[in-house]
Amino acid sequence: MNFSYEPLGTVGVARSVCLYFRGAVFIEEYDGDNVLRSPSTSFRVPSVIRLRHYINVRRNRRETTMKRARVYIRDRYRCQYCGEHKHAKDLTLDHILPRAQGGESTPANLVTACVKCNQRKGNRTPEQARMPLLTSQKLLRLGLDHVLLCHYAESRPEWKKYLFIDDHVDEEQIVRVAA
Repeated sequence: MNFSYEPLGTVGVARSVCLYFRGAVFIEEYDGDNVLRSPSTSFRVPSVIRLRHYINVRRNRRETTMKRARVYIRDRYRCQYCGEHKHAKDLTLDHILPRAQGGESTPANLVTACVKCNQRKGNRTPEQARMPLLTSQKLLRLGLDHVLLCHYAESRPEWKKYLFIDDHVDEEQIVRVAA
């Protein structure tokens, strides 16, 4: 996370320990009782680290790589029209507003769909095809990086306060996006 407690992404254990020994980060949270051992010392494994200096991150930055995989994770490998859970090879990305009608290939305009539903919808909007989305479009506008971090936070409760997830409200909304 940034010096300002803004979540930036994830790094591996080795990288976080190297950053700590270089003096580049503070350790905010440890990963339970997990310990790294060497012949002469042991070191608690960090779970949340914070940079010692602020890095200016543009708010309008493009989403990172692996857009397709992140959309699948966001939608929990579930067709957003019929609700069936599928393997990635059995899913496609569907444009909510079709490209033929001016839709862009942005995460807010993409949802996972099974091949059958995607073909049935064709070059129409969900309303035109009478195929309502299971997830509200407002929740689809969440950044993919933030959704991915929230997905990881399901197994790491110590991350929730740093991702600004309210245990009762925001998490339920994010789970509904992904469910």
